[in-house]
Amino acid sequence: MSQLIPTAEPFFLLGDSSKPACLLIHGFTGTPKEMCGMGEYLHRQGYTCLGIRLAGHATHPEDMIRSRWTDWIASVEDGYNLLCGLTDDIFLIGLSMGGILSLLMSTRLSVKGVIAMSTPARMPSDYPIWFMKLVSLVVRYRPKTSGPPGSGWFDKAAYKDNITYEKNPVRSAAELKRLILEMRAALPRVNVPVLLMHSRDETYILPDNIEYIYNRLVSTPDKTKLYITGSGHNLTRDAGREQVFQSAVAFLQRVSNKT
Repeated sequence: MSQLIPTAEPFFLLGDSSKPACLLIHGFTGTPKEMCGMGEYLHRQGYTCLGIRLAGHATHPEDMIRSRWTDWIASVEDGYNLLCGLTDDIFLIGLSMGGILSLLMSTRLSVKGVIAMSTPARMPSDYPIWFMKLVSLVVRYRPKTSGPPGSGWFDKAAYKDNITYEKNPVRSAAELKRLILEMRAALPRVNVPVLLMHSRDETYILPDNIEYIYNRLVSTPDKTKLYITGSGHNLTRDAGREQVFQSAVAFLQRVSNKT
């Protein structure tokens, strides 16, 4: 019997061999399903898409508590190496923590560009790592928001169909903080085209996070920031997803043609 939550499995969609491949990376406590709709949209445009499952995700929160930030990096490397068997032209596309991993790994892997959506440059409650590790010994989980579940979503039907862990593992939040610090240190070294997308209506990872990241991308001559309206944190599944998908395709086409 599979350990994976049903419908939260990784996915692979083989596209046109003449076009680049896309490695899609989901967010913290999320699943590949977050990226599935985007992957299907990109596949219809001819792109090969691989939606990976980050270590400790899409099974049980206890698995995530045992995972470390380096395990999430290894998950990205595994997906990248699989796609390298098909093409040398690979884009990294990530949501939330997936955006962090995309930006960071673009400085460690040979990629053509990055699309980072709803990417945090800091934690919503920015406690020191040592403090979060200490607290995790007593408090294992914390609510994701102070409001009712799904209150940040505009498309309520999409929220009900979304799959994620219901609470944030505190120990894993310490690993996320470490990953954010690694990304922040790497931002000045990112030298590939980058598209950043964020919702103006975001109440979880506030919109000023995109400004922090954009301003520190000093080594890429091609960076774009795009604000989406009428959407919450999960840009790939909430109400503004069509604009997100179309903007992603336009970026892929422009960068590919330029290359």
